[in-house]
Amino acid sequence: MSEPRVATEDYHEPGQYEIRLKGHLDARWAERFEGLSFTHASDGTTILAGPVVDQAALYGLLRKVRDLGLPLVSVIQVDHNHSNKETTT
Repeated sequence: MSEPRVATEDYHEPGQYEIRLKGHLDARWAERFEGLSFTHASDGTTILAGPVVDQAALYGLLRKVRDLGLPLVSVIQVDHNHSNKETTT
């Protein structure tokens, strides 16, 4: 039985991501997350959003979330035209 083939070029292209964390993360952490925007959503979560250069960088960001002990709610890749209508801090 052969393994499914995955296009490797998809893993090396930059993408826009939203990382949602439980709670409202203070803006003083912005530098640690490499310039991603911080949005405090009305549901009590924080959304980190912005470009991520590749999968290795995404895993690095998720490692930082883990190292800080922050509860991870979701990680999604969004299109470049996605707009967030929550309050940005």
